[in-house]
Amino acid sequence: MSASFQQIIPVLRLFSVEKAREFYVDFLGFSWDWEHRFGDDFPLYAQVSRGSVTLHLSEHYGDGSPGAGVMIFMTGIDEYHRELTAKNYRYYRPAIEDAEWGARIMKLRDPFHNHLTFAERR
Repeated sequence: MSASFQQIIPVLRLFSVEKAREFYVDFLGFSWDWEHRFGDDFPLYAQVSRGSVTLHLSEHYGDGSPGAGVMIFMTGIDEYHRELTAKNYRYYRPAIEDAEWGARIMKLRDPFHNHLTFAERR
């Protein structure tokens, strides 16, 4: 039997649960699926998702590295752009660009300097 790869879930570092919720849930429209801590005063590990995209967010030292990049392929980038700009999020006004490699992209940076690039192939 050959190997079967099923899903990839990037782990992104975070430093503030409140800022993470504000960005990923309130702004990007992701669901905050679950969270885990080993105790009351321990770092958070959480999952957010939207559609078929799943991201893990972690306060744990050594999980992820600030400044990591994630490419998220999607359809309907214009509609999503309108959704985001209509929120008037005080920290971001994303733009759509034409990438030389044949996609339209919208680049964002979360409050912890992780790069999220939403891309729609032409």
